[in-house]
Amino acid sequence: MKKLSLLSILLAGLLVFSSCDKGELGPVMSNEPGSPSITSPESGQSFTLSEDESDQNLVTFEWENPDYGFSAAPDVTIEMVESGNDFSDPIEFATTSGTSYSVTVGDMNANLLGLGFTPLQESNLDFRVKTTLTDTSYVSETVTLGFTPFSTCEYCPEIYVPGSYQGASGYGSNWTPADAPALSTVDLTDNYEGYVYMANGGNQFKFTPERNWNADWGDNGGDGTLEPGSANIELADPGYYKMNVNINRLEYSVTNTQWGLIGDATGSWDNDQDMTYDPNNKVWTITLDLTAGEMKFRANDDWAINYGDNGADGTLEAGGANIAIDSGGNYTIELDLSGDPYTYSVTQN
Repeated sequence: MKKLSLLSILLAGLLVFSSCDKGELGPVMSNEPGSPSITSPESGQSFTLSEDESDQNLVTFEWENPDYGFSAAPDVTIEMVESGNDFSDPIEFATTSGTSYSVTVGDMNANLLGLGFTPLQESNLDFRVKTTLTDTSYVSETVTLGFTPFSTCEYCPEIYVPGSYQGASGYGSNWTPADAPALSTVDLTDNYEGYVYMANGGNQFKFTPERNWNADWGDNGGDGTLEPGSANIELADPGYYKMNVNINRLEYSVTNTQWGLIGDATGSWDNDQDMTYDPNNKVWTITLDLTAGEMKFRANDDWAINYGDNGADGTLEAGGANIAIDSGGNYTIELDLSGDPYTYSVTQN
């Protein structure tokens, strides 16, 4: 009996040890968990977006995660590409840890326009769900959806530049699109251009298609490429910046400018007469003696950016004709690049 009792104790101890050892190992992932499966929406659906419904839900993506063999919450990314392209360089449409994601009409429209899709024209997009757990990823089948975005600029030939510089620079309140300076479309295309004064350094700003925050473009990488709803664009130096934006290619450039007059009417075609910026009236001015002859406006003592007047009508064109000065005398000249069209005045004192 004593031998039997001792054997029982030893067996019980082994069972306890085995039980504890298994517990410490934790759950083991299935070798074949399968792929995530999108359950909604169905492939082939089309959506026509309306500005009046901007705050309403457009579509809810729902999916089932892989069967990992235990309860798990993987990191989930909804990826998107234009139909016909593979997913070698997908766009991250959304990230979550759940099994559903909803997007409003307004947010989807901002994404589509920000990525360069044409308003009022249907574009087909492919979506898939990618789940990642312990550095292992699985992707779902592709769902193709059609979207027709509404235009935010069909009635507004401008885009706007709200930012942290506004208050100090004479453009109303900081980060207020309603007060922000505008960039105007060039020949009714997707190219926009304008000049923005920034009184101080360390400026941040974004571009908006309307005078509100329904949609905006920033620059995540500081590389001249725009992304919808992304990081503020930063400029370290104060100045009077020429800004060019293409909302189709999502590209922009900024050039800090100082303005001057040049020509035989000002004394020489070799040396500029520097103008001074008046922040109250938002014009460049200079008072000087002119002789009969011709002149032009140019930036940064260089011909890369220059304006003349093709029609002698007080409006300026890039690379336009020389401006004639009929008689010598003392003149005050103003250059106004604050709106469209660019204008100037020459007043004899």
